[in-house]
Formats: sequence, structure tokens, C-alpha cells
Amino acid sequence: MLRLNLAREPYWLDLGLGVRVRIEPLTTALMVAARSDPAVRGLPEGTSDDEIAVIFGKVLADRAILDWEGVGDADGNPTPVTPEGIAALLDIWPIFEKFQMGYVARGLELEQEKNGSAPSPSGSTAGVKATAPRARKTAKLARK
Repeated sequence: MLRLNLAREPYWLDLGLGVRVRIEPLTTALMVAARSDPAVRGLPEGTSDDEIAVIFGKVLADRAILDWEGVGDADGNPTPVTPEGIAALLDIWPIFEKFQMGYVARGLELEQEKNGSAPSPSGSTAGVKATAPRARKTAKLARK
């Protein structure tokens, strides 16, 4: 059963290493906006999947992250959320991985659930492959 969460309130996501971010819920509008971002659309043909994932993750984070805790400058002073700061934060592998798994993957789970199993075709033999070869000639009927 698909459970709809109608609350569209931002929430805190723990990214480890003492960092947590306040983020917008992952909605269709947010995903479409991230996919339409020039940084994503302008990728050259042949860009690797890994490079696309990093760029898309940063674009999505830039749109979703509203606030953070546990992020500071070189002197340990808290820093405000900025696009450059978000990009630098996601350059830290464990943080990027936690963001991908805790935010992006949770949103994509619904996509996987709906593709889990296709509806069965109609009829008793619809979609069935033959497993035996065709008979070469008509079989004789048994005598009574």
C-alpha cells in the first residue's frame, strides 16, 4: 500500500560527522526542477553516470537544503548555507553518500515499488512461452 504523507514540512536529516541539514521534502516539482537545471541539462554527451550523479546530487541539495548545523569555516565558526558551501559539503564522500541514501534514494523507493511487478496479462495462456516443440504431424485418435 502506498502511504501518502500530505505534510509538506521541511525536516532535519542527519548526515553524520556531526552534520545535519534541514531539507524540503522530495517532491515531483523539486525533482523536475533539478533535472531541468542548466548544470544537469548542459552535460555533454558521454558524461559518466558517476559524474551525472554527483552533479545532480549537488543541484538537488542546493534546491532542498534550507539550513544546517555542524558546518563551519576553517576556524570552526558556523557558516551560512550557500550554493558554494553545499557543493563543498557534498564533496565529502560520507556526507554525499548519506545525502544520496537518506534523501534521494528514499524518494526513488516509490519508483521502485511501482515497478516491482507488472500486472499479469489477461487469459490463461497470455504471455506464456511455448516450452515444447510443435508436433510434426497430427496424432492418431485412440480406438474405442
